[in-house]
Amino acid sequence: MDLQSLYQSRFPEASLKAKNDIWKVICDRYFSRFIAPSDTVVDIGSGYCEFINNISAAEKIAVDLNPDVRRFANPGIRIINESCTAIASLTSESADVVFMSNFLEHLPNKQLILDTFSEAHRILRPGGRIMVLQPNIRFVGGEYWDFFDHHTPLTDRSLVEALELTGMRIQLVVPRFLPYTTRSALPQAPWLVRLYLATPFVWRFLGKQAFVMATKRAQS
Repeated sequence: MDLQSLYQSRFPEASLKAKNDIWKVICDRYFSRFIAPSDTVVDIGSGYCEFINNISAAEKIAVDLNPDVRRFANPGIRIINESCTAIASLTSESADVVFMSNFLEHLPNKQLILDTFSEAHRILRPGGRIMVLQPNIRFVGGEYWDFFDHHTPLTDRSLVEALELTGMRIQLVVPRFLPYTTRSALPQAPWLVRLYLATPFVWRFLGKQAFVMATKRAQS
């Protein structure tokens, strides 16, 4: 499958500024509360780098097999073009946060998801956090399959089970967080995105993506 051509068609570069504006608000108003300025953050499946470009951290690392990712990463972000299941360039216990957004559904099977979580567990320091933003098939339903490269359906509940199987301790589960895509019901203007994030009551109606956060257990 020619994923590069597929993504260029689905996400034209002309729309990237608007997406980055949305992600800046999401990072500033929500995700930043879980990430310290001194943290090392690894974005697995970084794609167009909307998260890693907009989050504040001491060291920022983008992991993606697509070599084109360096065109989208801001200066100062380290680029690693390696598999999500074998990030050889990163040593064990070298990261404070591992982030994944709209990535796991593209993996062909659940074993690869477990392998990805195991690799995240390896590179995290004890007490480090894994943060997963993921379409929740419980609420997306058949729309999940409208994208040709979606392979593995997941819910907030199956994400929790997979993380626990790989030695993580669940900290937070938000079954309904963001709408399915930035082209759906999420308001496009930054001030409306801020309003949406400040109104969790609305999430239960518009949210179709789950957010799950877990920590690596400290060694006994």
